[in-house]
Amino acid sequence: MRFIRNNPLAVLFLFFMAYQSIMSGQMKDPMSWIIEKLIILPAILIGLSFHEFAHAFAADRLGDPTPAQQGRVTINPIAHVDFLGFLALIFIGFGWGKPVEVNPSNFKNMRRDNLIVDVAGVTINFILAIIFTGILRLLTTYQYNFINSSLGSIVVEMIFAIISINIVLMIFNLLPIPPLDGFGILTEVFNLRQKEFYYKIYDKGFIILLFLLIFNIVELILVPSVNFVYGLVMSIFF
Repeated sequence: MRFIRNNPLAVLFLFFMAYQSIMSGQMKDPMSWIIEKLIILPAILIGLSFHEFAHAFAADRLGDPTPAQQGRVTINPIAHVDFLGFLALIFIGFGWGKPVEVNPSNFKNMRRDNLIVDVAGVTINFILAIIFTGILRLLTTYQYNFINSSLGSIVVEMIFAIISINIVLMIFNLLPIPPLDGFGILTEVFNLRQKEFYYKIYDKGFIILLFLLIFNIVELILVPSVNFVYGLVMSIFF
């Protein structure tokens, strides 16, 4: 996701996340909440890190040295975690990583290569969801006693979280709202930079996204989409 950083509305978004958590009753049992978040923490770090790494790797292979110069062609979470996006995933279930900076002038074919970079992040999230579903299948088939142990049950929960978080990241980032990847994909497919409305919409992207979040419109789209893809991925192995 090419997220707009240092936006003054970020503070408002933080308040919104806190409000959502309190109203949803998540904080009624703090210890259970902490344990739940510790279980999904590896999923968040894996999902965000690989998503942004995929953007950086694609741009680097297509001829733009910018991500490599900034140390982004790595799966090290330290290079990719965005504080606000991390909190969003912790508190409301979807978020983003630190945006990978790309200089499209280094690409041979700007529209094609921009499209590849935009698609790379959501693609790796989908691939990870499939891989970990396969791992889950192997465990349930060949390590039945282990998954029924205390440690095994925790590992299974973490794997389910990795599958779910990667699907959520994929669907959320595919929303056609700037500055999410979905808007970038539409931009390149339909060459929207040539349209008068493009920059007006892009500049107000955060406001649009915040509005859709506050009024739960994003959730209305996300929940059925995530459930559909989750069922699709699970059907591959189960």
